[in-house]
Amino acid sequence: MRLDLCTWEEVQRHLETHRAILVPIGSHEQHGPTGFIGTDAICPETVAREFGDRDGVLVGPTLGIGVAQHHLAFPGSVALRPTTLIAVITDVVRSLARHGFTHFHFLNGHGGNIATVQAAFAEIYGEASFAATASTLHLKLDNWFTGRRVLALTRELYGDANGQHATANEVALSYHAYPDHVKDAQLHPKVAPNGRFRDAADYRARFPDGRMGSDPSLATVEDGGHLLEAAVEDLRDAHRSFTKA
Repeated sequence: MRLDLCTWEEVQRHLETHRAILVPIGSHEQHGPTGFIGTDAICPETVAREFGDRDGVLVGPTLGIGVAQHHLAFPGSVALRPTTLIAVITDVVRSLARHGFTHFHFLNGHGGNIATVQAAFAEIYGEASFAATASTLHLKLDNWFTGRRVLALTRELYGDANGQHATANEVALSYHAYPDHVKDAQLHPKVAPNGRFRDAADYRARFPDGRMGSDPSLATVEDGGHLLEAAVEDLRDAHRSFTKA
């Protein structure tokens, strides 16, 4: 079920028996010569919507721009400041809580979002604590790429060549979602280097094609389908456990 395809009356009826909503969150940033700029939003959105359709879970709007300042030296990348993303998450939760939602399960596709999402949760819970009231909200963050089944399949398919950014598994999943847009490019070197970075200029200087430790040429549409199945099963376990709270 997708919130954007519901009427308000359908949402009102849904709330009579269900108080949880799943919110994909990601980023719009470069993913090397073969990865979509929207990869980090496409992946959690694809997993969330597939799971929502299968299990009747309501899926909210994808928060598709994240904390990605370090990619801004690559054209097309878009970033929010951490304070901006905290404000966005807080307002989304407040909006939906007003209607009666109590359980907010965020499915993330971008590692750079993790600290900021947790900070947003702390701000939301802090409001209740400082007001000396008990919060009725339950907030949870999961990353589609760290589920048990996804990690095992990723190791089986790609080993160490999966890498840290523009990874083979995320490229494969996004290709499965949009098979008509698969990219082809020569990668030099085949497996990108690893390392640390500070800001956008430093990132571009150290990783000139945008990849970190990865060989996304290994990614296929077929792999993406298998990864989607693994991610849906991981999400099902996480969501069922969360909504029992």
